Amino acid sequence: MTTRFRITVEFDGRPYAGWQRQDNAPSVQGAIEAAIHAISGETVQVHGAGRTDAGVHAAAMVAHFDLARPFTPFRLVEAINGRLRPQPIAVLDCVEAPGFHARFDCTGRAYRYTIINRRAPLTVQRGLAWQVPALLDADAMAAAAQLLVGRHDFTTFRSTACQSASPIKTLDRLDVARDGELISVVAEARSFLHHQVRSMVGCLKLVGQGRWSAATLASALAACDRRALGLNAPADGLTFISARYGQVSDRFTIIDDRSEL
Repeated sequence: MTTRFRITVEFDGRPYAGWQRQDNAPSVQGAIEAAIHAISGETVQVHGAGRTDAGVHAAAMVAHFDLARPFTPFRLVEAINGRLRPQPIAVLDCVEAPGFHARFDCTGRAYRYTIINRRAPLTVQRGLAWQVPALLDADAMAAAAQLLVGRHDFTTFRSTACQSASPIKTLDRLDVARDGELISVVAEARSFLHHQVRSMVGCLKLVGQGRWSAATLASALAACDRRALGLNAPADGLTFISARYGQVSDRFTIIDDRSEL
């Protein structure tokens, strides 16, 4: 008899080729599975709420796995984290969760994209944010972002490698806010296309620079053509910040779905 555990994971995505296990490159999933095998002797599959792309971070990725060997949640967290050190991955929380599925039960996902709008080089935030030296008009970006909210064909903002069956998605929220030199873009939806958030942010940056107008952004969306994309933002600034389960905003993880970046 096995026990299903739900965990919440934080990680710095820079050393990894993404969440998903790969044969010839380090992955977050692979690192956690190796740690669990080392402490239990069992070969398990860790199912994440989604899959982050190479270099993308997570503040609260939800995942689950089954173990036959008995562990208390506290002991399991301590053991996994001990095996993961010094990798930049940490299990923040663990509970027994019979019948839970991290991916299929997820009803909403949220990402935060961080832009540092300054000329001085980044130091502590290098690799964790996108530095844009030219002054950006965050108010113009915020206003234009609302054109993308709702149900649309997001082909223009979809990677050519995207595996989603349909380019049509419903974007519930796309907010842009400035706090000093920090500009945060928060996107929420049930699911995203591969590179969708990064592509939307890249085009909003063009709006903030005055190179695109809101009308240009609307035209790019309406084109339903990847060739109309203005810019794809780098992975550095993207973090999965929450996953929602059920009818209430039970946000206890960060997620990233290959139909989501």
